Amino acid sequence: MDNNKTIYLKDLNVASLLGKEEEAHISSDLPMRKWLFSWLLDPTIPGNMQKSVDKWLGILIVANLFTLMFEHVPAVFEPNKAWFHWFDIFSVAVFTVEYLMRLYLAPEDPEFNTKKHARLGFVSSPFAIIDFLAVAPFYLQAFLPVDLRVLRALRLLRILKLFRIVVPAYKDFQVLNAGRTFRQKVHALVFPSKFGGELQKIFDVFIGVWVMLSVLAVILESVHSIHYILNLQFVILDGVAVAIFSLEYFMRLYACVEEPGHKGSFMGRFKQAKSPATFIDFIAILPFFLEVFLNHLLDLRFLRVFRLSRLLKLTRNSDATEVLFRVIAREWPVMGAAAFIMGLLLVLTASLGYLLEHDAQPEKFENIPQSIYWAVITLASVGYGDISPVTPIGRAMTSVLALLGIGIFAIPAALLASAFSDELIKDRENLKANLFAILKDGKIEEKEAQFIREEAARLHLTVAEVNALIDTVVKDKELEDNLKALPIHTIAQRPEHAIEYFKTSISELRQLGMQMTPGKFEETAKASDRLTASEMALWQQIQGKS
Repeated sequence: MDNNKTIYLKDLNVASLLGKEEEAHISSDLPMRKWLFSWLLDPTIPGNMQKSVDKWLGILIVANLFTLMFEHVPAVFEPNKAWFHWFDIFSVAVFTVEYLMRLYLAPEDPEFNTKKHARLGFVSSPFAIIDFLAVAPFYLQAFLPVDLRVLRALRLLRILKLFRIVVPAYKDFQVLNAGRTFRQKVHALVFPSKFGGELQKIFDVFIGVWVMLSVLAVILESVHSIHYILNLQFVILDGVAVAIFSLEYFMRLYACVEEPGHKGSFMGRFKQAKSPATFIDFIAILPFFLEVFLNHLLDLRFLRVFRLSRLLKLTRNSDATEVLFRVIAREWPVMGAAAFIMGLLLVLTASLGYLLEHDAQPEKFENIPQSIYWAVITLASVGYGDISPVTPIGRAMTSVLALLGIGIFAIPAALLASAFSDELIKDRENLKANLFAILKDGKIEEKEAQFIREEAARLHLTVAEVNALIDTVVKDKELEDNLKALPIHTIAQRPEHAIEYFKTSISELRQLGMQMTPGKFEETAKASDRLTASEMALWQQIQGKS
C-alpha cells in the first residue's frame, strides 16, 4: 500500500485493508491462457493461487532434498527402494507439469511478453534452465540405454528452485532498504519491522524449520537403532544447525542497536544479550561448543539434552507467550496465594500419610519427604497406583484429600483461563477504542491502516471479526454524535441511551489514558491531591491497571 494513501470510510474494504483478499476477482471471460496465468502465476493479483503454488512446490523441493540424503543410507534406502522410486516419479511429474505450464503461459508473463519470442525467452532464462535440469536425468535414464547414474546428481539442482520464491522477496527487500546502512539491513532481516518485507518472513520460517529439524534429530538420537544407522547424518545436521543458529545469534547482537531502547555499542548489545529470547538463543548453541572444546577434560555428553531448548526459539514471535507472561504478572498475587495453600495442603497430606501408613508400609512411607510424592499424585488426581494406602483410615483420608485436591489444584488453571479471556477482551476493547479514534475523521491514513493490520494479526482476528468491530465502532460513533447533541437530563430519560453514554464516556477516558505518558496522570493527581482514593481506583480500573 502507498505510504501516502488514504482510505475513506465509504470506500473501506476490510479484507483489502488487512491484506487478506478472500477471493481473487478474475473475470471468467478472459482468454484461457490469460485466465490460467492470472489464477496460478500472477503475483500482483491478491487472493489467487500463486502463493499456494509456490508454498507446495517449496515443500516438495525440501522433501526431495531429504530423499536424496537418505538414498545414501543403505539401511534406509534398500528396504524402501520402491517408495523412493515412486516419490521420484511423483516429483518429476509435478516439476514437469510446472515447467510445461510456465512455458505455455510465458507470453502472459511481464518478464517475457515484451520479447519477440516469449517462450524462447523463458526457455533461456536461468530459472527455466534450472527447472529443466532438475527433471532431465529422469527422462534421460528412462529413454536412453546407457548408464546415466552420474546425472542423478543433477537432482540436487531442485533445491535451487527455491530461489524462485527467495529472489522476488530479496528484490523487494532491496527496494525497501534502499539507502540504508548494512547494519540497518541486517536489523530489517532478523527483527520484525516495516523494512523486512517478505524476506524477513522467509528468514523466520527458515529458522523455524531448522529448529524443528534439530529438535526432531535430538529426539530420534535417543532411539538406539535409528542413531546407529543415521549417526553421521545427525552429526552433520547438528553442525549445520549450530552454524545457522550461531550466525543468527551474532546477527541479532550486531543489529540490536537499531532497536528502540538498545542504543549504545556495548550497553545496547549487553541489554539484548540478557533478554530472555536472546539468552535462549545462546543456550541453544552453548552445548555444542562446550562439548567440542572441553570434551578432552570432561564428559559433557549429558549437555546434549539441552539442545531441546532450541524449541523455545519458536516462542520469540509468539503472541500467546507474550500474553501468558502478561497474565501471570498480573495474576501473580492471587496465583501466589493459591500456590501457598497448595503447598500447605501438600505438606499436611504427606505428613498424615506418613503418620497413618508408616507402620503398615515402612518401605513406601519411609519418611515425610518420600510421602510428598504420594501426596502430589493424590492431590493432582493422577493416582499412578505404585503407592497407595492400605489402612482403612488412610484410605478414608485419601478419598477426602483427593476430592479436596480437585478443587485446590484447579484454582491456578481456572485463574489462567479466566485471565486469558479477560486479557483478550481487554485487547479487543483497546483496539475498539483505537478504531474509534481512527475513524473519527471518517478516513484511515496509511500509518493507521498499518496499526490495524498489526493489531488484527496480533489478536488473530479474521476479516469478518474486524468488519464486525468496525461496524460496531461506526454505530457507536453515530450514536455518540446523536447523544452529544442531547442534554444530560434528556439522555437520562432513556436507559439504553444512558448506557451508551456511559460506555462512550469510559471509552473516551480509556483513550485519554492511552494518549498520555504512562504514569503521568497518577503522578499529577497524587501531587495535587485532586482525586479521592475511590476516584483513582476507578481510573486505574478503566485503564486496566487493577
